[in-house]
Amino acid sequence: MEHPDITKVLAYEIKKELADRYFGYRKVIEEDKVGLRKKVEDITRRIVQKICFDLVRIYVLLRDEHLIHEFLEISGIHEEIFYDPYLPESPTIRARVFQGVKMRGLTQAGRFKNLVFDCYDELVRHVGEYREIFGELLEDQEVINEQIRMFYQKNDISSIMGFMRSLDTQTTRGVDLRAGVDPLSSQVLEEKMKVEPPLPIEQELPVFPPLVPLSHIKGKLKTIAEHAFLFHPGGFVPDPVVAR
Repeated sequence: MEHPDITKVLAYEIKKELADRYFGYRKVIEEDKVGLRKKVEDITRRIVQKICFDLVRIYVLLRDEHLIHEFLEISGIHEEIFYDPYLPESPTIRARVFQGVKMRGLTQAGRFKNLVFDCYDELVRHVGEYREIFGELLEDQEVINEQIRMFYQKNDISSIMGFMRSLDTQTTRGVDLRAGVDPLSSQVLEEKMKVEPPLPIEQELPVFPPLVPLSHIKGKLKTIAEHAFLFHPGGFVPDPVVAR
């Protein structure tokens, strides 16, 4: 009965342990990356869409581009996020974003002003919620990046590949068990074994500054709303009937 070569058995066990450790740690990182991706999708679906609607409502209400720029300045946004000149003019978009929105007040001008205030208040609330979760996502991203740095400290891919090649060479008296794998193929394999970091959160989600509370800009926003009301000569109905 032929006995197994103890050298080959040991080489196999060493390689198996290296592979288990490598792929086990890598699996944890990949699962964390999937978890981060799901959180990004969740915040996009739940909050970014709300912020988009809040801003579009305000753009439709203010209508005039100069008033919109003035609003962005006093609110602290300073850039035209989700803005397109077509938005204030589209009855279809107006019907959609104001569907179910109620107006309060005794006069048309008063109801319009209160609607601007209410839309901004909602925007401030949603942005605050978004920024809190955004900060948590940045922390999750940093944890994953640190995991990857630790992974490479403990798993030098080039050294592992070289060590496994040396085991193969030693156990086969100079014949590489992975015959036919040239240095270029080995480099390709090393590239495939690398762990890619998650995409930076700032590239996947919009960055919102902290907004100025309504109480701090109420006077200025009231003036903007009064000027904007003049651009709605027939009054403003939040949910107009759109021809089908």
